[in-house]
Amino acid sequence: MRSPKLAALELTRFRRGKLPAAALVAVLLLPLLYGALYLCSFWDPYGQLDRIPVALVNDDKGATADGKKVAAGDEITEGLRESKVFEWHEVSAAEARKGVEDGAYYLSLTMPEDLSKRIASSSGDSPETGALQVRTNDANNYIVGQISRTVFSEVRTAASTNASRTFLDRIFISFSDIHDSTEKAAKGADKLKDGVGKAKKGSKDLADGLKDAKNGSGKLAGGLTKLNKGARDLETGSKQVSDGTQSLADKVNGIAADVRPYLKDNGRSIGDTARLVADSSGAVRRNLGDLVKRAPRSAVLAHKSADALSSIHTSRCEDAPIPDPTVCADLKRAKDTAADVARIADDVNASVKDNNGDLKKLDGHLAKLQQQATDLAKRSPRLDEDLESAVGKINRLNSGAKKVAQGASKLHTGLSGAKTGSADLDTGVGKLKKGAGDLDGGLFKLADGSTELAGGLNSGVDRIPDYDRKDRDRRTEVMADPVQLAGQSLHKAPNYGTGFAPYFIPLSLWVGSMVAYMIILPLNRRALAAGASAWRIALAGWLPVAAIGLLQVGALMSVLHWSLGLQMAYAAGTVAFLALVTCCFAAIIQWLNARFGAAGRILVLAVLMLQLTSAGGTYPVETSPAFFNAIHPFLPMSYVVDALRRLITGGGLGPVWQACAVLAAFTVGALALTALSARRKQVWTLDRLHPELSL
Repeated sequence: MRSPKLAALELTRFRRGKLPAAALVAVLLLPLLYGALYLCSFWDPYGQLDRIPVALVNDDKGATADGKKVAAGDEITEGLRESKVFEWHEVSAAEARKGVEDGAYYLSLTMPEDLSKRIASSSGDSPETGALQVRTNDANNYIVGQISRTVFSEVRTAASTNASRTFLDRIFISFSDIHDSTEKAAKGADKLKDGVGKAKKGSKDLADGLKDAKNGSGKLAGGLTKLNKGARDLETGSKQVSDGTQSLADKVNGIAADVRPYLKDNGRSIGDTARLVADSSGAVRRNLGDLVKRAPRSAVLAHKSADALSSIHTSRCEDAPIPDPTVCADLKRAKDTAADVARIADDVNASVKDNNGDLKKLDGHLAKLQQQATDLAKRSPRLDEDLESAVGKINRLNSGAKKVAQGASKLHTGLSGAKTGSADLDTGVGKLKKGAGDLDGGLFKLADGSTELAGGLNSGVDRIPDYDRKDRDRRTEVMADPVQLAGQSLHKAPNYGTGFAPYFIPLSLWVGSMVAYMIILPLNRRALAAGASAWRIALAGWLPVAAIGLLQVGALMSVLHWSLGLQMAYAAGTVAFLALVTCCFAAIIQWLNARFGAAGRILVLAVLMLQLTSAGGTYPVETSPAFFNAIHPFLPMSYVVDALRRLITGGGLGPVWQACAVLAAFTVGALALTALSARRKQVWTLDRLHPELSL
């Protein structure tokens, strides 16, 4: 009997009563319920944000800037209500805090009482930054908190732009005022330039006469000032040295009195301890070297022992005609223990290799410690004598520093008197000279400055902008928001559900095939008993579920398209591709059930979990741990998700053709493995007559 006829006979079993027929209908509709309900539940969540209750607290008291009323809180509140993002509830600060805590509100936005005042300060002398306060509670809902950060970032940007417009508008108005005032100043500077030229000539003669007198007095006062400064610095420095040596002597004498008896009585113990430290450091260094050399050899020997015990256990217990249970139990424990030892030896060897650099550093530190301990042991008998000698030298240094400080003080006192007289003389002459020089220089600069001022003001008038209202508004708009985002999305998904459809559609088809093999046998028993061809038996078990899968695809895609509004860039290609997907899934699930029996159903779920976590259906697979990145290329759903994204939202079809090749290979491979399992099932064994597990 051919495979299609066997498959048809398998399906006719469901016509024998109402319950089997109902079960078949349930299997047909299960992917529809699974996929459509999932997608329907969050088809367009971002379009329903106005249903989310959010607390809005407007404590802003307003402010006045340049005679105009600023009510930033009211403006932001009005803008939020018009945006229809979130269901806003204006409440007090206490109600908002309590509501976010107990879950009545998902989050809260508070405008503080000084918001307008801070924004208005941008046009004043002391600008301040205004702050909107957002309170979230991830215990209510984590995703809402993430959405709110994006929404409130746009609110903050809009508020900042409005504040910048006020500030910049005032700047452009100020430019116009400066233009008018500069024009008046230019006319006055022209008159000042003429009068300054006449005063300049008389001031030059006075300055020349006082210049020579100042030179002599300046040299005398300068020399004495330098001597006095040097003496003062010498006095200060010597005093600091004396104080420092006194403090050092006090500390050293105090410490020496306490330490000297201990060093005198325990010099030998200190030497013995230092030698013990040096010997211990040398021993540790030798042991570290032995560890590095012997770790690889130990790992090899441990593995040889484990392999030998495993071989003995196999020959004495597994391959022996009549194994001794007692001996086998002991050999089993010995084999397991040897395997554990081998793993531990591998870990030690790997640790030595990975930390080789750190071991070398530790050896260097131990060598240094060993050398220092050896040096201390050599000097230990003379520590008391060295300490006494050092204390004597410090006391002599302290006495000499005191004498130097006293002499420096006397020198500074004598030079101070001489400096005072010369300074008075030089000051008087200097004042006269400076006054004449300042007058002459000032008049010279004033003459040049008045000329430059007049020319600069006349030239600056033309450079200072004088904006009219229209030009000022245009420039304020550009500078308040100079950079705008021009976004472009290639093949954009119209809503959340369309974006997730490539993930949930294959999930529902896998579940549909999985449930189908709960009521349909993976291998036809009649064909097995009759000794039919293994390939014929495999196809006979696969074709009924594949046919049911095609019906599942038709029902699922019809509802998604006509009821939920799923739009596909390649509708026919999507349906054809899903037909290949359900045939592939049916072949894989058939083989798992045929090969592993009751345990195969658990493996079907396990494979589903691995595919869901590594397919990259929600977040990019690169954001997942390394394990999921590693198995991603080897599971069929990874290719199915990528291909469906191109078929539904558009784009290049390279991933689609790649997925078709991979799915075809999986299908043929799974059918071949199922045929191999069918050939084995034609031989009855004790395990088949009395299975260890039945589901």
